[in-house]
Amino acid sequence: MPVFRACLFSLLGCLCFTAGTVLAADDKDRDANAAVQAQGSEDAGRSLSAAAERVFGEAQPRLLQIRTVLKSAQKQASIGSGFLVSTDGRALTNYHVLALHALEPTLYQIEYRAADGSRGSLRLLAIDIDNDLAVVQLDAPSGKPFEAFDFARAAVEGRLVKGERLFSMGNPLDLGFTIVEGTYNGRVDKSYQAREHFTGVLNPGMSGGPTVTGDNRVVGVNVARSIDGDLVSFLAPAEAAVRLLEKARSGGEMDAAAVRGEIGAQMDVWQKAFFAALEAQGFRETALGPYRVAESKADWFNCWAHTNRDEWRKLRILINRSSCNTHTQLFLGNDVYAGGMEISHAYFKSVDLDALQFSRRLRARHPYFPGGASNRYTPFRCHDDFLASGEGSPQRPALRVSWCARGYRDFPGLYDVSVVAVTQDHDREALVSNATLTGVQFGNALAFTRGFLAALKVRRDLD
Repeated sequence: MPVFRACLFSLLGCLCFTAGTVLAADDKDRDANAAVQAQGSEDAGRSLSAAAERVFGEAQPRLLQIRTVLKSAQKQASIGSGFLVSTDGRALTNYHVLALHALEPTLYQIEYRAADGSRGSLRLLAIDIDNDLAVVQLDAPSGKPFEAFDFARAAVEGRLVKGERLFSMGNPLDLGFTIVEGTYNGRVDKSYQAREHFTGVLNPGMSGGPTVTGDNRVVGVNVARSIDGDLVSFLAPAEAAVRLLEKARSGGEMDAAAVRGEIGAQMDVWQKAFFAALEAQGFRETALGPYRVAESKADWFNCWAHTNRDEWRKLRILINRSSCNTHTQLFLGNDVYAGGMEISHAYFKSVDLDALQFSRRLRARHPYFPGGASNRYTPFRCHDDFLASGEGSPQRPALRVSWCARGYRDFPGLYDVSVVAVTQDHDREALVSNATLTGVQFGNALAFTRGFLAALKVRRDLD
């Protein structure tokens, strides 16, 4: 068994020896082989360490910690990272790193600390909500030019090779500037938002820091990590950062009114593109019992199915469920997110419940209400109604519908909407359909709801 463990951990051992050759070797051969393996591992480790040391050494003068400071207490309220991209002191970070200041500049200020201990104030120049990016300007009283990062041309042009070694830097948990090695794994497939998959560790406080190639050229901006897996992290793409830097050249410092106006304008553009893409991708019909529902063909919907048929307890009602989620999240500020969409359908069929018991179960089905601080939203207001069979769609069964919405206090014109529809065509089986949209404009929500309800069908002739 030790032989096979050596093969698992040493490519050299596996390539140079077959299992039979190794097992037949005498003690002297085994000692020589072990020495070669140890030397190879030591050389590889030294090479990796030297590369990271060189990258970090060159990068340190260009790295920043970004602090949002509560003015009244002069204490930090949030921390993140950033990096210099021009000799005149322009830097990139994440929008969410400085959103407190962006929306409430009378309460919060933003500052930077460099790796050499120098510090100063920052001014906000531009934001990109979709890619969670921001451009800031450092104040440099001495007038001395800054050292700055360049961008990797291959990354900007979308030609970065999957598997390339990358290095991510930032200031995690306010512990000091660090470097993390990982690999590039391409653009995330099942995502409407453009995100690069970085197989490496990103911890809180590294948001807004750079991820670079071995020659210290930026390929993306640290933006998020998955809490459901290990070493699954995400970068905002380099081309988005370059676009925002170009936009920042023509603008001045942004105040709160400018930030809110820009968020509204960007959300308008984003939603038009999102719903146009949703329509362009089209829909496919799928079956749940005798009912038919429409699911988007877009590959950025992540869909799962579940049944309670295999539950250990006595089954009284069969439930087959499907759920699709875009997993899109646009951070607007103060723990407020937008851009999400989730659609679910569940087929309920009585096993031993009578009609009254079954009806009571269905009456308990209510719209799903997203969470969030109540002071950020208006209360949900709901409208309940019955839609007759065939109304709006020839094959649609009668429906009991609840439609609920709440507004965003900080971002007028945006709403969270939740709708649930329950079929009323049978006393012992039903289709329960839910749709939840976050941060959507009212007109888009109404148009989507009409299409969502019209797509529900019953086709008992196909059973």
